[in-house]
Amino acid sequence: MDKKKQRSLVQWLKGQSKLGKTWLVTAIGLAFLSGLFLIAQAALLANILHELIIEKADKSDIWLSFVGLAIIVCLRAICSWGKEQAGYRAGEAVRLHIRHLVLDKLQTLGPATIQGKPAGTWASLVLEQVEEMQDFFARYLPQMAIAGLIPLVILVVVFPLNWAAGLIFLLTAPLVPFFMALVGMGAADANRRNFKALQRLSGHFYDRLRGLATIRLFDQADAESQHLKVASEDFRKRTMEVLRLAFLSSAVLEFFTSLSIAITAVYFGFSYIGELNFGHYGLGISLFIGVFVLVLAPEFYQPLRDLGTYYHAKAQAIGAAESIVNFLDAQPEHQASGEAKIASDTVEITATDLEVLSPDGIILAGPLTFKIKSGERVALVGQSGAGKTSLINAVLGFLPYRGSLVINGIELKEADLSHWRKQVSWVGQNPQLFHGSVKDNICLSAPLATEEQIQRVAHAAHANEFIQRLDQGYSHPVGDRSSGLSVGQAQRIAVARALLQDGRFWLLDEPTASLDASSERLVMESLDKATKDTTTLLVSHRIDQLGTSDNILVMSKGKLVQQGTFDALKHEGLFSEMIQAVDRSDLDA
Repeated sequence: MDKKKQRSLVQWLKGQSKLGKTWLVTAIGLAFLSGLFLIAQAALLANILHELIIEKADKSDIWLSFVGLAIIVCLRAICSWGKEQAGYRAGEAVRLHIRHLVLDKLQTLGPATIQGKPAGTWASLVLEQVEEMQDFFARYLPQMAIAGLIPLVILVVVFPLNWAAGLIFLLTAPLVPFFMALVGMGAADANRRNFKALQRLSGHFYDRLRGLATIRLFDQADAESQHLKVASEDFRKRTMEVLRLAFLSSAVLEFFTSLSIAITAVYFGFSYIGELNFGHYGLGISLFIGVFVLVLAPEFYQPLRDLGTYYHAKAQAIGAAESIVNFLDAQPEHQASGEAKIASDTVEITATDLEVLSPDGIILAGPLTFKIKSGERVALVGQSGAGKTSLINAVLGFLPYRGSLVINGIELKEADLSHWRKQVSWVGQNPQLFHGSVKDNICLSAPLATEEQIQRVAHAAHANEFIQRLDQGYSHPVGDRSSGLSVGQAQRIAVARALLQDGRFWLLDEPTASLDASSERLVMESLDKATKDTTTLLVSHRIDQLGTSDNILVMSKGKLVQQGTFDALKHEGLFSEMIQAVDRSDLDA
């Protein structure tokens, strides 16, 4: 990564920190206050030793100094605790904001873009990489200010007492950040490579985990294990590279800090035995001054050492930010959204020279010209890859388009997509149920639905009959990917969910593709009743389900090759060939 790119990422990170500004200022203020307490603590400790050793004072005479020392130690502990809490809150506020930015971008791009990468990659982006920024905001940014303030205050206190000790501090202090930067120059690149390796590993592992049954069925477990081993080994090497740089940086900082403190101690040692006679403004060096400065010496370098430690957090944040910023700054094609509200009484769709585009601007389907009238039942058919899914995504506002796509007199680009989608009742071929109860999944479209409404739609979808047989009824737990339910049961819950939404436009995408004959009959019966008086677009390979359709759109290779009624199309063109193919398969069976 070039320096210009690193600087831009750092500026972006600092720009996000404004959201946690209050907490950051609090953390810096508490750290500065702790530094002042530290100077007072060193002065009290030096005074106690001077009184006891040089002045031969009795311990009872200086009891106030002991009490003051104990109080200051407690106050420093409170300040340190408060600093950590404030830093964490700052990081938390910024992380939540960044995560919202990523999720909002994903929502804007839609499922068509999300499906372009493995789910594990998105999980890594939203979770791990955002979390890796915590220490940058919670520790590194406050430490940047602390590393300048505390040493400066110590110098102001030390120089009037002994200019030689102050000069040692002043000359050796720049060595720490200099070598910190020198060692850490490659840390950001190492972290960036580490995060890319993590993304690959996460995506690979999650996808293989989801398809574990298929992998075992085709006896590819050993081959996939080897692929996973290669990805894991790459991640291990990247991680060890990051750790190596971190340990090297810490070792360098400790070396130069120890060397600087040793020089200060040697100066005072030789001054006490009379070998060195400078730096004390002609007043001599007392035990108080020597102890006071030597106690402050490690604390003078400590903020700089901490900054070096947290410099690794900066490198981590830069590595994590690169993917996030690239994603947020990317401008793929996506469906524009306006503010116009599509009327919700009836739905009429008119497409004129419609070209559906991918996020990369590639034409997926079109040009298409058709009309779906209000209350009409339209079937969309075609072989796999004909462009049916692309057209559906465009109608739902998930893919960009050129040409015209008008719904109830409003161009979809100018419509409020969120408002439009609330009017769509959708049932797909692979129902997505979420972790929760049966009731939770039915209520996904209407969280405030009453028990009576839930039972009504469940009964209409023929789901009530099997729900009542479950151990916990509507409270029966449902796992991710519909685990615990059969495909037919999951599909009937999806139908109940769509019924509860009560949309004015029904989109049925192969709703019976994975069902047995009995479940198919029940699902289609409930869907026929639900869509009786609404505009419906049915995507299906089942020719026997198309007889009741008012109009049929036939697609092939992204083009609309036929449209008309079942009787008008059954004797010619691609639709006739599809019917003949079904008849031949029935004869073979």
